[in-house]
Amino acid sequence: MDAVPTILLERVSKRYGGGADSVTALTEVSLLVPAGEFVSVMGPSGAGKSTLLSLIAGLDVPSSGSVTLLGQDLSRLPDDARSDLRLREVGFVFQNFSLFPTLTVDQNVTWPLEFLGFSLQAARDQAARALTDVGLTGAVRRRRPADLSRGEQQRVAIARALVTNPHLLLADEPTGNLDSRTGQAILDLIRALNRERKVTVVLVTHNAFAATYGHRTVELRDGQLVHDVRVPLDDAARVVPVRE
Repeated sequence: MDAVPTILLERVSKRYGGGADSVTALTEVSLLVPAGEFVSVMGPSGAGKSTLLSLIAGLDVPSSGSVTLLGQDLSRLPDDARSDLRLREVGFVFQNFSLFPTLTVDQNVTWPLEFLGFSLQAARDQAARALTDVGLTGAVRRRRPADLSRGEQQRVAIARALVTNPHLLLADEPTGNLDSRTGQAILDLIRALNRERKVTVVLVTHNAFAATYGHRTVELRDGQLVHDVRVPLDDAARVVPVRE
């Protein structure tokens, strides 16, 4: 029996508003992401990339079609169940880091575990392991975000995203606020975590270099999935047109 894919979208469309004022963000997008794959999503502003991430995470629901996450049809889950699935199985990394400014590094990484019912000591221990995995050790853990470099802030955000041991990491322009050298270090880290932890990664980026870190790149244009680029084992890219 084939393994259950992490993500399965079937003819997904998303429209906002109604009547003459309606806006179509996605049109009949179908996408299968196997467990452990690293997928880069590219496209111009307004192509539907952020909408795609919101639908995958269950933060929004499609106007038509279905979104299945880890074998569960999100449209069939009540809001509480979708929230619980998202908390346990999905990690988020954002361009603006989204850290709590008044909390220390340790506290920023620990809080998702407290929602899951971990004891304070167990949460601290697991957060320490996540921070070590992203290269943050020692006194830096007692600092607040304003006292960190941008690269350190993004590492904290990645540790927080991974502290619950999710199956899926959604990264929305994670290098957008970083210089090129720091951005490459963050991409190296995400790729290493994908390889070592086997976490599935969906990376949204405008950066063609960043997209090369994926096993596969899909391109959105005007809400449609127009190309699917895969990198076979010999590293010679193969372009698969999906919709012209």
